[in-house]
Amino acid sequence: MSRLRILVLAPDANPESISVNLVSYRHAEALAQLHSVTLVGRSYHEEALRRAKAPFQAIETISIPWLDRIFAWFLHWIFNYNFHSRALTPFMYPFAIAFEWCAWRRVRTRINAGEFDIVLRLSPVNSVLPSAFPFFLRNYSIPFVIGPINGGLPWPKGFGQADKQRAWIDNLRSLYRFMPFARSTYDKAAAIIAGSSQTFAEFAGYHDKLFFAPENGISCSLCSDTVRHSQRDEKLELIFLGALVPYKACDLALRAAAPCLRRGLARFTVAGDGPERASLEQLTKSLGIEDVVSFCGMLTHSEAMQRLRSADVMVFPSVREFGGGVVFEALAVGAVPIVADFGGPGDIVHPDVGYKVPLTDETDVVAQMEMILMELAQNREHLEQLRRAADVGSSR
Repeated sequence: MSRLRILVLAPDANPESISVNLVSYRHAEALAQLHSVTLVGRSYHEEALRRAKAPFQAIETISIPWLDRIFAWFLHWIFNYNFHSRALTPFMYPFAIAFEWCAWRRVRTRINAGEFDIVLRLSPVNSVLPSAFPFFLRNYSIPFVIGPINGGLPWPKGFGQADKQRAWIDNLRSLYRFMPFARSTYDKAAAIIAGSSQTFAEFAGYHDKLFFAPENGISCSLCSDTVRHSQRDEKLELIFLGALVPYKACDLALRAAAPCLRRGLARFTVAGDGPERASLEQLTKSLGIEDVVSFCGMLTHSEAMQRLRSADVMVFPSVREFGGGVVFEALAVGAVPIVADFGGPGDIVHPDVGYKVPLTDETDVVAQMEMILMELAQNREHLEQLRRAADVGSSR
């Protein structure tokens, strides 16, 4: 395979961060293993990018100090650092366009000189944030590719966890089509990579250039070299890993695990932090399981992976998860995932490696997960079988 010269736009890429920042970096790093990649990121990620020593051809960083100060002011005083606010996505749009304009000014002479074969926009991931680059490239023959993009997942009915975070602005999502550059982004793109089956269906009108690839990516170094084996007399090690916000539904995980925990068959680790922590701690007391549930708080990514490696099962019933990168991470390190069959996790998990539970209603979801956990606690051979299947898949 010939090496392509790829200009990658990834303002969020950061190998020392989490979520979209880490996913963006992993995609860029994987591409750099095969092709000649010039990564364009933000200046405040530069030190982390260079410390990672990925084989990029070059790293270009964009600094817009005055705009960064405006963004920081709004993030503090208007959004109160609530990164889960539904209004934050449209707010980010002008800042994303400003980054691309500065990136264009930085590299246009090299594009004009024919130094790149492809321009790929890796982030922002959200499909409602258009790109200005197809417009900038209108007089050039260089193809523009966007993705993996994600978004558009509806809020499920019958779940209080969704009702707490559903916002009025969700009803305005379709208006993104009227944003500047929205039409040219997808009309002029040579390829569109959808990061979930939901997004693939939304962009079905572009079927001739639409591809499906999970939004998430993990480094090969994360994959387990050997499969752990649990002894029959050991307690099942359960973990929830994620932000403690309503839609992640950690409360469903605790309620489902409670019978196992009360019978002394398991222990439960909650890794993450957020506004729901106090109510979740109170829930453990009301369920009588506070002595076998530990709350770790916010962890670095490496610390979180250490916890995940020590777990037998990751219970992750998030009721609205676009990507679910933590599910790939669980599979890679040998923790069997139990997820909701909705969004990204539903795309990732299949019966050979884990469990996915239909989103019917809260009571039914808890009952189904409870039965699964009890079965795994009493049938370690099946647990090991799932682990072996995941290990084979992750090593390919």
